Amino acid sequence: MNQLHHCPICDGTEFTPFLQGIDYTVSKEKFMIVKCNACNFHFTNPIPTADKIGDYYKSESYVSHSSTNKGIINKIYQVVRKHTLKQKVKLVKRVGKGSQILDLGAGTGHFVNACTQANLNAIGLEPDSDARNFGIANFKIDLQPIENLHTLPNESIDVITMWHVLEHVYDLKKDVAKIVQVLKNDGVLIVAVPNRNSHDAQHYHEFWAAYDLPIHLYHFVPSDIENLFKQFDLQVDEILPMKFDAYYVSMLSEKYKGGNTLSGIWRGWRSNMKAKQGTYSSQIYILRKKRN
Repeated sequence: MNQLHHCPICDGTEFTPFLQGIDYTVSKEKFMIVKCNACNFHFTNPIPTADKIGDYYKSESYVSHSSTNKGIINKIYQVVRKHTLKQKVKLVKRVGKGSQILDLGAGTGHFVNACTQANLNAIGLEPDSDARNFGIANFKIDLQPIENLHTLPNESIDVITMWHVLEHVYDLKKDVAKIVQVLKNDGVLIVAVPNRNSHDAQHYHEFWAAYDLPIHLYHFVPSDIENLFKQFDLQVDEILPMKFDAYYVSMLSEKYKGGNTLSGIWRGWRSNMKAKQGTYSSQIYILRKKRN
């Protein structure tokens, strides 16, 4: 295990335990989330070492890298994904000025494929070779190893997307620095992450599925996104809700705590009804380079 001695955002060195959760999908091991006493950022600590963390992704139920229809939650996920892919492409076209799209953590390439079908020049970077091979075989799209991020020219990309990826990035500041470098000066970074300030997070606490220990290394709220990216001269221009996530996360949380699907649907609806800007279960942040 890798014990972190510095906060991933502010480099603070004093932490307070927040909660202990379980890896429900693979190992059933317990992991701790701590709070930085200096900036209030919450992160998993300790975490598996870089050469071991891949083992915690090896689950057929990890639906973001899967096309399985097994089980009602996965069936619902697949139906909703068709709708959200269209909305994501519309968002990229609305906020971006050019057609060069880079999707980080592209999984099996569904978003890259949707962009390509919309006549956008999209490439995806993905660490998992099985996911890449699936996308290449099924969609005939450009999916490359994640290491290729560090070979991209500076200021070469119009829109960079990270759909539920930032919480997985092992070397947070190092990789964010490179991401900002390859973004054009008038480019847009789109980051979607779970929000631990949401109603469903507060309700489910250690059972909240979006903690997803240990592969979710960080547990963001809006101020964390602002504090992280302002160090790289990016500012949040817009925050958008991902309302379907409240249902999916709540249904999965109910499963973890021994509840039922209907209770999860109710809780997801209630979470959205109680939410306002900054408190949805998952949120999209539109970031741009600061203007002088």
